[in-house]
Amino acid sequence: MADNETKTEETKDEIQNVVTITDAGPCKKKIDIEVPAEAIHNKLDAKYQELKKDAEVPGFRKGRAPIRLLEKRFGTDITKQVKLELLVEASEAALKDNEIDSLGEPDIDHEAVELPEEGPMKIEFEVEVRPEFDLPNLEGIDIEKPKVEVSDDKVDEEITALCKRAGVWTPKEDAGAEVDDQVIADVVLVTEGSADHDQRENTEITVRETGFVAGIPVEGLDKLLKGAKHGDKKETTVEINDTFWKEELRGKKVDVTIEVKEVKSMVPAELNDELFGRLNVEDEDDLKDRIREQMSQQAEQQARTAMSQQVHAYLRDKIDFDLPADLVAGQAVSILQRNYSNMLMQGMSKEQVDEQMDMLKASSDQQAAEQMKTFFIMDKLADKFEVEVTEEEINGHIAYAAAMRGRRPEKMREELARDGSLAQFTLQIREEKCIEKILEKATIKEVDAVSEKPAAKKKTTKKKTTKKKTTKKKADAADDAGDAPKKTAKKKTTKKKTTKKED
Repeated sequence: MADNETKTEETKDEIQNVVTITDAGPCKKKIDIEVPAEAIHNKLDAKYQELKKDAEVPGFRKGRAPIRLLEKRFGTDITKQVKLELLVEASEAALKDNEIDSLGEPDIDHEAVELPEEGPMKIEFEVEVRPEFDLPNLEGIDIEKPKVEVSDDKVDEEITALCKRAGVWTPKEDAGAEVDDQVIADVVLVTEGSADHDQRENTEITVRETGFVAGIPVEGLDKLLKGAKHGDKKETTVEINDTFWKEELRGKKVDVTIEVKEVKSMVPAELNDELFGRLNVEDEDDLKDRIREQMSQQAEQQARTAMSQQVHAYLRDKIDFDLPADLVAGQAVSILQRNYSNMLMQGMSKEQVDEQMDMLKASSDQQAAEQMKTFFIMDKLADKFEVEVTEEEINGHIAYAAAMRGRRPEKMREELARDGSLAQFTLQIREEKCIEKILEKATIKEVDAVSEKPAAKKKTTKKKTTKKKTTKKKADAADDAGDAPKKTAKKKTTKKKTTKKED
């Protein structure tokens, strides 16, 4: 017998099933079971004795009908019942007694299994099993933590931006429009192939390099409106791309006419008692302290995110194992279906979506593999650290997500429970707690934040984007639930009864 083949005898009522287990591929086991003829006969006899007590057969008193007559009248049904019961009992015992950590239930072709009149009943099936791998050293991992520093210059920059946001649009009497100004105009849109003109009065237009005019994206809008004043007329033609959210405009040209009625510039609010009252602070020093505290919290969150990403990278680099192919394929299909539906909801036609299916499939396969690998790693870490997620922690995440979206927590919980997304919150909290356990024993070295290095300006922008997503992670968990693998089986802890290995 091959090295990867194990033969086991299972004992039930002193009758042994013979179980042979062999590898059938990455994370897959083939189970062959022989249920002895004696076990089959005993089960049949028990069924007929039970039936005999209650069976009412014409010509015989209750409980007096002969077994042969019962076999003739009820044999087909009894045989099916016995076959299914033996099949379920034997397959469950084989997995349990041999500590097969299966993912999901065995996929057994019941029709292919026969209950023989003589000899053993043979059952065979395959199951996907949890990947086997060892965790790397988790103590003293070298982690770099970006320094959490908020300089006076950064605080001043934020106050300047705050004053601008709190400012008012003020008409410009003689000067023409410039970047970031606001133009009030009457707009006429003429779409290629349409006899109707879309006319809009007093439309607000922000002067930007790529801006919107009545919902139409206009490249070079800053150049088009540069120096524009009351009474000026500006015209341009826009070619709408094939993925625009309005289906009726895709791939068409739109003539845009802008008749300027007024130009306004933003006059920032002054740092005075009125603004302090609006912001609920006492004075400028109090405002600076408040902003410094908020920026410090944001910087700390960025630092935690950066350290978590390093832990993930360390685990991915140090751990390698095969993934259950069928499970990954199912996860990829789920991701693909979700992306497909999202694009249709965004207004893309089925034909346009179909054109991108190959690219979507490649990305969904990779995404599914990454998600499954992370899931199994975190699953093993949770066992090692004995991490558990409490109901209070789940409620806290739901409350945070509800607050971010202006929803009632109890209403959001009902929706999450209904569509299965509630499990995502549990997995997310578990992952955060596992990462925290590793960081507690890591060797952390403070380094200058990337944002303070001029040469890394482009990289900093990307990092800010990542941070933004991270701060919303709890709120977005429900949306991503369909992409997160769920724990499909509990680990088997029952000890083997009798095991024989053949060379």
